[in-house]
Amino acid sequence: MVKLSLVYDRIGWEEKRFELKAREMGIDLQSIDAKTYLVDVQIEPKVIHEKFGEVVLQRCISHFRGLHLTAFLESKDIKVINSYKVAEICGNKFLTTLQLIKANIPTPKTILSFTADSALNAVEYLGYPAVLKPVTGSWGRLVAQLKDRDSAMSIIEARELLNGPLNQIYYIQEYIQRPPRDIRCIIVGEELITAIYRYAPIGDWRTNIARGGKAELCQITKELEDLALRAAKAVGGGVLAVDMMESNRGILVHEVNSRVEFRGAASVSNVDIAEAILNYAIKEQKR
Repeated sequence: MVKLSLVYDRIGWEEKRFELKAREMGIDLQSIDAKTYLVDVQIEPKVIHEKFGEVVLQRCISHFRGLHLTAFLESKDIKVINSYKVAEICGNKFLTTLQLIKANIPTPKTILSFTADSALNAVEYLGYPAVLKPVTGSWGRLVAQLKDRDSAMSIIEARELLNGPLNQIYYIQEYIQRPPRDIRCIIVGEELITAIYRYAPIGDWRTNIARGGKAELCQITKELEDLALRAAKAVGGGVLAVDMMESNRGILVHEVNSRVEFRGAASVSNVDIAEAILNYAIKEQKR
């Protein structure tokens, strides 16, 4: 029987789906709670391999928890999906943007600044409205639309009061005039397996499914497939969600996620996403 591990810090819909599909596929999938696991850095690799198997699906919601555990597992020569390098890049929006630009992937205009005053200057340089995002985080949390100078000053001042050095790094993008939706493409290895439109819920401009957004199947065109695969390759590849926006300059890639949430996509797609990811993990185990 094939043996894989799934590391988590909260059991969500996707994790339950992996466990169910693994049983159907005859896979020995061991779920391990990262919150209770003691990372003994001196432990023999053989012991770690016996516990985790050869391939681990890293599903921690906490970016830094997952990143540290991935570094440990890779130090013991265990394959982690996704790798430390990919998770590090995708877990930081600025690092992702740098990789996308390096690969000539079209992205929104972006400025990074390190003080409240320079952040306000950056917004006025880009023009109103603009969007302020945390460099790390998901589900649209702490993402704010800066509609004018007054709102920009208020929101930036509020950010100054938040604890943590990352909150004093200001990642600011132009606001893209787009339909009330974005596009999520799910990449598994070198294949775009499905794509969906994510529509913003009533009264909100953010399209996150976790915030009540609605999913609708998106037709995969050659342009969409090429762009999604190029974006995935730019950050290192693996199992990824590439998020895009339609604009008057064409399709722009604005984010790549290493921890793929696919409940919304699974509700409208004719592809079994969990099965595709597990099959990819099995192939990686055999390499």
